[in-house]
Amino acid sequence: MDVVGDLGAMMAAEIKAGERAVSKAVGEAGTGLKAAWRGQITGAGLGARLSRTIRSELYPKGQPSLNAAALVWSNAPVILGAHDTGPLICSKEGFWLAIPTAAAGKSARGGRISPGEWERRRGMRLRFIYRRSGPSLLVAEGKLNSRGLGVASRAKTSRGLTTVPIFLLVRQVKLRKRLDLDRSAKAAQDSIPGAIVAHWVERFAP
Repeated sequence: MDVVGDLGAMMAAEIKAGERAVSKAVGEAGTGLKAAWRGQITGAGLGARLSRTIRSELYPKGQPSLNAAALVWSNAPVILGAHDTGPLICSKEGFWLAIPTAAAGKSARGGRISPGEWERRRGMRLRFIYRRSGPSLLVAEGKLNSRGLGVASRAKTSRGLTTVPIFLLVRQVKLRKRLDLDRSAKAAQDSIPGAIVAHWVERFAP
């Protein structure tokens, strides 16, 4: 039996083909998983901003390898993890969680406002109202402005003054599970072997 050609060169070429196939398959799985996670986030109504925190990278960079690996991660892992697991959220002090109503408005940083910040910005004191059934309340004696926000009344009399619920107080909140990131990750992993084979045999295609 004669070997036609340089056997060493053929094996080297085959290894290079394998390196390209593995790297291409793993890279596709990584970018596919990034797209799947982003799609889950926007589909769950969590917004494009959170979806853009998903990143992916292929290693080693710029070099095909039989040991290629893809890393997919989020720059907001705490927020994403909460929506993925649906945890039970309790106050750090073990007392109340303050949930702002529409009358509370937003924080100066654009997020959820706290009772302390609300009092500082409005110059008003909040009053606690305990309710046996349903959430307790933090209310303010004022009025609602044209934007539906609780503000102080400038009237010299109590005319037009009303009790405005600013925060709902609850002991704990069960966050609804809105994502299933593991499902997409497993699908991406399962796609790799077939993709490696498909890309490896491309060099033999006519």
